Parts: sequence; structure tokens; C-alpha cells
Amino acid sequence: MATYAIGDLQGCYRSLVALLDKIHFSDSDQLWLAGDLVNRGPNSLEVLRFIHSLGDRAQVVLGNHDLHLLAIASGVDRKLGKTLKPIMSAPDRDELLHWLKQQPLLHDSVDLGFVMSHAGIPHIWDLTKAKQLANEVQSALKGEYADQFFQAMYGNSPSYWNDQWSGYDRLRVITNYYTRMRFIAANGELDFEANGGVDKQPSGYTPWFEQPTQITERTQITGHWAGLGLRISEQHIGLDTGCVWGGQLTALRLEDKQVFQIDSQD
Repeated sequence: MATYAIGDLQGCYRSLVALLDKIHFSDSDQLWLAGDLVNRGPNSLEVLRFIHSLGDRAQVVLGNHDLHLLAIASGVDRKLGKTLKPIMSAPDRDELLHWLKQQPLLHDSVDLGFVMSHAGIPHIWDLTKAKQLANEVQSALKGEYADQFFQAMYGNSPSYWNDQWSGYDRLRVITNYYTRMRFIAANGELDFEANGGVDKQPSGYTPWFEQPTQITERTQITGHWAGLGLRISEQHIGLDTGCVWGGQLTALRLEDKQVFQIDSQD
């Protein structure tokens, strides 16, 4: 049995199938998906159906595009792009969206020594704090006021962490750290404008993984940052290699950190 972590799919179903064929993915293997299963690519519905069909063999964390889909489905008045329309009209839509809404923002494995989130864990939190805050958002997603959470989810404020934040301000900034973070200041303030590579670093900010992390007991796995490309270090592995932009789709076998890649098929 092997465990493979894969970066952002964004509807690139054909690329996923080709990559799984390359690694000889078997019924005893596990998949970790680093968020953004949907949007932009041509086959988001097929991606959702396939990952859902894997049951417990798939471990997903939510990305910003996944949350955007859930928000639209909940009634938020935001643009529904053409790549998401097939999901909204699918006969199994409710089943797929209910499953997606149950997925967490963070997945931690003591045995494998990895913790996965879509955009990363800011240096201002240790692992215990990170889990607690991720669970707060997950509870909101599963709770009776999920629709209100989605209405309040969008926005860039607050842009920094304060333990005293409460209500939807608190949930929004937690969500932004986990699903939108790229550049961050030493005090934990996020920049939401720069989205290229590390060469686009704004003054006063650094890539989040260059700050001195409190999480030294795990290697972090993320997606989200296509401009970063494949990045492998002792404390962080970035797996978004821009498949939806014509780049590659990347898988990492967690047991030995071997990398597998295929050119985009989508």
C-alpha cells in the first residue's frame, strides 16, 4: 500500500487518470488531494465523482475554488463559471456537494509525518492551534448556519490574526490563511494582491514558508501556488505545478518522497 499526495486538479480529470495510470494506482493505495478539485479545467464534475467514489481511500482538504462552488450552491450571488455549470445541473449534485462540504481544511498524519492544507499554515500558529482553528471552520460548514458563513466568507478583512476575533470575521480570516495565503508579514498579516512567483514578493512580506515555522514535527504539504511550481524542502512540499495552465500534474509518494509527473492532458 502506498499513499500519494496530488496537487491542484481544478477539473483536470484526464490528467488525473493519466497520472494514476503512470503510478499504477491500485485498490490498496491512498490519495491525498491538496484542494481545488474544481473550476477552470474542463471536467470538474468527473473529478468530483471519481474522488467521491474512492470513499475512505481519498483524503481531501478544501481549497478556495471548492469553497466558491459550495458558496454558489448555498445561494451566494457570485459568478458561476462555465466549468462549474455541469456540477450544478448534475443529477447527483446534492450528494457530491454534501460530501464536499464534509471535507476539512487540514489533514494531519502522525504516522506518515505530514500535515496537508491547501495554502499552508501560517508561522504564527503551532500545530495544536492550527487544528483547533481549522476545526472551527469545519464546524461552521457542517452546522445549521453554513449558508450564513458562505455569505460572509468573501473579503480580505481582517488581514491578520488576533485571538480576540469572533464571529464571521474570525472564520473569514482563518479561511483566508488556509485557502488563499501566499505572502505574509512577520506579524501574520496577509497580502492578497501578489499571486505570481516568489520574485513578485511585495515589500514587507515574504513567502509564508520562509517565516520561521512553529510546526517542526511535520512536513507541510500544500497546493494553491502554481507560480511557485514544485517545491520540496524538509518542512514544506508544494505540489501545484499548474496542470490547468498547461503545466504538469504532480504526485508525491509519501512513504519515500518520490515524485511522479505527467504533462497536462487537459
